[in-house]
Amino acid sequence: MNMFGFWVVALAITVLVIVLMILALLRSRPEDSDEAHAREMRVYRDQLDEVERDLARGVIGRDEAARLRTEVSRRLLEADRARSRHVGRGPASGVMRPLGFAAVLALAPLAVATYVWVGAPGYGDLPLAQRLASADDLRANRPDQAALEARMAETRPASPPSDPEHEQLVEQLREALTNRPDDLQGHRLLAHNEAMLGNFAAAARAQQRVTELRGDAAGAEEFVVLAEYLILAAGGAVSPEAERVLEQVLRRDPSNGVALYYSGLLFAQTGRQDRTFEIWRRLHDMSPGDAPWMDEVRASLPELAEIAGVRYTLPPRPAARGAEIAGPGPTREEIEAAADLPQEEREAMVEGMVAGLMNRLANEGGPPEDWARLITALGVMGDTEAAQAIWDEAQVNFGAEPEALAPVRDAAEGAGLLQ
Repeated sequence: MNMFGFWVVALAITVLVIVLMILALLRSRPEDSDEAHAREMRVYRDQLDEVERDLARGVIGRDEAARLRTEVSRRLLEADRARSRHVGRGPASGVMRPLGFAAVLALAPLAVATYVWVGAPGYGDLPLAQRLASADDLRANRPDQAALEARMAETRPASPPSDPEHEQLVEQLREALTNRPDDLQGHRLLAHNEAMLGNFAAAARAQQRVTELRGDAAGAEEFVVLAEYLILAAGGAVSPEAERVLEQVLRRDPSNGVALYYSGLLFAQTGRQDRTFEIWRRLHDMSPGDAPWMDEVRASLPELAEIAGVRYTLPPRPAARGAEIAGPGPTREEIEAAADLPQEEREAMVEGMVAGLMNRLANEGGPPEDWARLITALGVMGDTEAAQAIWDEAQVNFGAEPEALAPVRDAAEGAGLLQ
């Protein structure tokens, strides 16, 4: 829509609102409402008189007359109560009506002034297809690694002084490798030490040589190191060259946390926060609570979900790596195997296992399989009310991921919750 069309529509809507508000101010007067109410009350009183006349003539009996009196009296009282509820709700009168007209007439210039002040006159529509196309264009035409490194060289603050002896050893290593370009361990050592000195561009070149020398044997971790050096050398931007390295990592290890983090960062930098949300949500759910990216991911996920238009509740922070947590919970076989124990011991054993699993899921969350296991256990125990509560909560946590919810749904069906 062009600017002319926008203002035409805006003016038409404003005029319509003003007309409707004026009509509201001009609606029937309170005395008109009083007269209508009086007429209604007279009708009901006439009906009561008619009942008495019919009774006197013998047209109706005493029981019928009593019933009719009760019905007409009920309607009479209801009409009177309705009138009482509407007292004071009529249109403004006296000095208030001119003030109302003045407020309505001030609406149009006030609306225009507000839009000019806080709006964006001249800013055209931005449909979803156009936004996606703009994001694709931004990603395709972003600066390459060389341009980003050159920009960083101009803006990077001076590095703090380093150990002169360390710098001298690194310089000697550089010179040695010019004569030994195929020295794998030498290039690994050089990449590590260049990074320690903050020379990330040089570290990336050394690590690139490591991956070349390794050839097909190069693993995901070696490409991860290269990707990180490239991104650090570019000041945190994910260049096309770094993106290609991340693809190499994920081809070898689809669950690599560092690669998933930087892949999500790439989409955030190119206007596709919806894709960032998808990637970082998966990264969050598969990472330990002390992962280096966890703080940033947890802080960003709610806003990313809002941008992506996804209903999302941030789950509890996962347990730290190596933390001692309760076991996965009882299986159906374990519960049924306890049937040979005395009843009290059996119940104590099963309830203890179920309580441990329930506590862990409530405090730390867990994969869908643990939710399914808990529902199964509660179903075997006959505690359908608790099983239903767990199933309801699981639908909230995994409702946006049908594949993740599938095993939980199967468990709920097996526990008789979906019949």
